[in-house]
Amino acid sequence: MVTATFRFYEELNDFLAPSQRRRDLSCPCARAATVKHMIEALGVPHTEVELILVNGESVPFEQILQDGDRVAVYPKFESLDVSPLLRVRERPLRVMRFVADAHLGGLAHLLRMTGFDTLYDNHFEDSEIERIAAEEMRVVLTRDRELLKRRGITHGCYVRAIKSSLQVREIFSRLDLAGSARPFALCLDCNVPLHRIDKTEADGRVPDGVFARHERFVTCPQCRRVFWEGSHWRKMRALVDELMRPAEIAQADGAADCAPGLAPDFDTLAASTPRPIP
Repeated sequence: MVTATFRFYEELNDFLAPSQRRRDLSCPCARAATVKHMIEALGVPHTEVELILVNGESVPFEQILQDGDRVAVYPKFESLDVSPLLRVRERPLRVMRFVADAHLGGLAHLLRMTGFDTLYDNHFEDSEIERIAAEEMRVVLTRDRELLKRRGITHGCYVRAIKSSLQVREIFSRLDLAGSARPFALCLDCNVPLHRIDKTEADGRVPDGVFARHERFVTCPQCRRVFWEGSHWRKMRALVDELMRPAEIAQADGAADCAPGLAPDFDTLAASTPRPIP
C-alpha cells in the first residue's frame, strides 16, 4: 500500500471537509495512483490547481505517487513568481473566452457586457460543456465542482459567490480581466459584436423620444435590436468602471461598494433588456 501526505494551500481548502483543512493529510493511495487522481479524490477540482510540489520538486498531474511522498498543492499565485517551476497546464489561454453552466446566466450577461465572449444555455449538459471547452479553448465557469473534474476540461473556475454582481467581481479579480475588457462591444443576449449605425438607420426602430434625444446608436446583426445610451446604460457603466479600476483602488473602496443602498441592483440589470453603446 502506498501512503502519501497531502497539504492544500489557501482557497483550495474550501473544497475540503472542515477536518481536513490547513493540515497534513496522510492518505492511502491505490497502486500507480497519479497526483491528479488523489487531488480530485480529496475533493479539489484539477482546474483550481496551478502548482504541485512532490518532495519539494514541481511535478505534472500525471506524476505517479510513491510511498512516503509529501505533496503540496497550490492555487493560482497572486504575487509569487513561479515561472521557473513546472505549471500543471501545457499553456495559458491567450484569449479569454468562457462557457458558463446553467446556474450562471446572470454572470454570463455581465461578462458579455464587459466584452468577453461567453457561451451560455441553461440546457447545456455537462458533456456538452466539456466538449465546447475542449474544442473552442474556453474557460468553464461553474458552481459544480464535479463538472470541473471532467478529464476534457483543462481551464475552469469554481465560482464561489452566489449573486451575479459579486460573481463578476470575483472572476475579474481571479483572472485579472480588467486589461482585456471591451465594454459594450457584444450583444448581451446573442454574444455577437455590436455595430455602429447612422442615426437615420435607427428611425422607426426606436421610440420617437429616444430618436429625438440621442445621436449614437448600435445594433446587433443577429437579433436586429437597436441600443442607445439610456439610463440603463449609465447604470451598467457604473459597474464597468468599478471592474476596470486598478485592484488597489477597488479594495480601498470595498466597504463603500458593499454598503446597503449605495449600489444599483446589477443582478436585476443583468436580466433586463440592455441598451449599450461602445
